[in-house]
Amino acid sequence: MNSAQRIKTKAAGVGYFINRIQTLFVGMLRIWTIPIVLMLSVASGFTTFYGMSHFITPWIALVITIAIQSIVIICSLELAGIHWKANRSRYFSVLCSLLIALLASVSFSYFKFYEISEKGSIHIERLNHIRTDLKTYLNQVLPFKSKLLAQKRADLEYASKEVSLAYFGTHPDINPGYRNQVGEGPFWQRYNDVYLAKKQSLSELEIEFFALDQSVQKMQSKLAELDVADNLEVAYYALLASYRDVQLNVNRLSSEFGQSLPEPPLLLTYKQFTEDVQPSLAMWDRFSLFAFGCAAMVDFFTVLLSYRLEFTAPGPLTLDEEELVFECLRQFTQFRINENDELEMIIEKTDMERARRYSDWSRMFAVGLLLSRGFLRKIDHRTVEFAPNLYPLIAAKMGDKITRLRAQAKLANQMSRHE
Repeated sequence: MNSAQRIKTKAAGVGYFINRIQTLFVGMLRIWTIPIVLMLSVASGFTTFYGMSHFITPWIALVITIAIQSIVIICSLELAGIHWKANRSRYFSVLCSLLIALLASVSFSYFKFYEISEKGSIHIERLNHIRTDLKTYLNQVLPFKSKLLAQKRADLEYASKEVSLAYFGTHPDINPGYRNQVGEGPFWQRYNDVYLAKKQSLSELEIEFFALDQSVQKMQSKLAELDVADNLEVAYYALLASYRDVQLNVNRLSSEFGQSLPEPPLLLTYKQFTEDVQPSLAMWDRFSLFAFGCAAMVDFFTVLLSYRLEFTAPGPLTLDEEELVFECLRQFTQFRINENDELEMIIEKTDMERARRYSDWSRMFAVGLLLSRGFLRKIDHRTVEFAPNLYPLIAAKMGDKITRLRAQAKLANQMSRHE
């Protein structure tokens, strides 16, 4: 280790090595940020393409998706390198381009995340819709059954009373000569035949209603099994079969007794019941905050990491570049602390320098180098501010200079003593 290196190490100390390690760590994070940004962009591009391909030709959707994701990354990188006071028109044009690209990306990505997040709830909604239709249909059919059964029983009870009156000879329609004569005569026989016919009709009706009740119970059990069935297709077709049995029993009763019943609802086919969610504008009517948040989150992280990728320095300067930068920055004379608590300097020539026709090419080159590397931030056309990663570099150079001056002063004192 030569003398200059020993002086530098001694002057920098532990802080110098910590700064180097921190710079290396930041550089590694920056390298790792690049594949993360690309993966996020691919993920966002896939969801954008998925949603857009349902509205336009797939290959056109692919081209537009690539353009959208490119604009998002490029504008994020550019936005990090533009200070709005320095070039307002460029800043706002880039910002507007970024917002339009994000709006398109999030809007079409929303459809994919909506499909994923709402798939379960849409299935439940379809199942509840079937349950509601069947319940409404049964609520319209079962009262007809109860009413008809009550009427038949009332007719049978009335026929039973007439048979009893005819047997005891107290029926109002009996001839006065046969009144109060107890027995099974022709008059009683006629009313007894009517009674037996009504009784037979009620018995047959109860059998038919029992079959209807059995089919309704079977349909309700199949409906209950539908939500927990291992084989959804078999369970759904079993439900449709039991529903057809209920319809046949109801239609037979309706035609037999000449009653007009409401039309049975048309249930979804199995394909319609299990069909995936198709992106459409109707999804915005049933807005899902979770799906929108997921779609926006992917693009937000893409913009954030792209912005930070450009906002931070791409890597440490070489030793020659550090020396050049330090010497050129020393030539500026107008410094101040700005509102961001950062050191700010004016990069324009002073009046005296203009009068002397001073050439500031070298120091402006240093400013351009630091701006491109992210060590300086442009405030406006005449001022720049130090980035946080520039302070350790300047501090190290100032420490080296002070150490060298002290060493030279010490050496001069030793030589003067020997003389």
